[in-house]
Amino acid sequence: MNPSSSFIQETVAAIQPLSQADVHRAQVLWDGLTKPQGSLGRLESLGTQYVAMTKCVPSACPDAMIFTLAGDHGVATEGVSAYPSSVTAQMVLNFLHGGAAINVLARQIGAKVRVVDMGVQEDLGAPAGLRVRKIGWGTHNFCLGPAMSREQAIQSVEEGIRLVREAQGEGIGVIGIGDMGIGNTTASSAITAVMTGQPVPTVTGRGTGLNEAGLTKKIQVITQGLQVNQPRVTDPLDVLSKVGGFEIGGLVGLILGGAAYRLPVVLDGFITGAAILLAHALTPRCLDYVIPSHQSVEQGHRVALDTLRLRPLLDLDLRLGEGTGACLAIGLLQSSLACLTQMATFSSAGVDGALHESPDQV
Repeated sequence: MNPSSSFIQETVAAIQPLSQADVHRAQVLWDGLTKPQGSLGRLESLGTQYVAMTKCVPSACPDAMIFTLAGDHGVATEGVSAYPSSVTAQMVLNFLHGGAAINVLARQIGAKVRVVDMGVQEDLGAPAGLRVRKIGWGTHNFCLGPAMSREQAIQSVEEGIRLVREAQGEGIGVIGIGDMGIGNTTASSAITAVMTGQPVPTVTGRGTGLNEAGLTKKIQVITQGLQVNQPRVTDPLDVLSKVGGFEIGGLVGLILGGAAYRLPVVLDGFITGAAILLAHALTPRCLDYVIPSHQSVEQGHRVALDTLRLRPLLDLDLRLGEGTGACLAIGLLQSSLACLTQMATFSSAGVDGALHESPDQV
């Protein structure tokens, strides 16, 4: 780790490992409910993880917030996306008007959506609901040199940490993280290739729907960017600055801040997969505080999750981003915590417990 930022260093230092006593406390609660032990499967482990992360058993489902971080990418000028860069700003306005998939799914689970301009290339002004944390007017084309300066990379991570601190102050109990940025699967593939050591073709997919020629061009562009910049795998902020994006840096900060403030972070798809690779390189302890929501269609996402041994809750062939998969997983977390806190116990319901300690003894 080489953050060169006292704020990032302090945040990393504040991240504590999960307590096995808290894990045991949650497991005792589950085992006392009117069901065979372990019969709710991963719903039980999900609730146990939440209790251990937060060190409390919630009396009600926690308030949720989805962070959708937006930023443009200079590498998009190389023709690596099926959509023009103008779509980034247009979609930000769509988020603010409540018309995107993330808005629909967030409403379904009662979550707030916080849209953040981390580096959109257009001047969006300050419309209601938009948090402007603009690090720059889009990144540079990493085929020609670094996407951003090291100072900008640090600033993007720091802004993500601050966003978590603000959410905690608002009483938020769980956050989902997502993204918007034309060209960001190209940046994420480059990051994933560096951080996992896998070949560029192995971690590069079709993004917004490239055809075969477009995919070939995308692989060539990423390969050229890595050759030009030579990002250092031992220095995650160097990787972020050389081939990353402002919104990806913000996602790294959200992960680190969530871990430091014991605020569970639900990951989304491939872009958050690249971010967790960088966050893990800064401190492996952050993995204790993340919940991987789903397995994206983007092949690099599977590589990232497998590298960190993270097992997603869902596999629905999603590839939208925005935080949509995180919303679905938060719905599962709500179901888990509702069962943990609302089901009757054997004693309160007058139901006989198991005759044997385990099925092996039957």
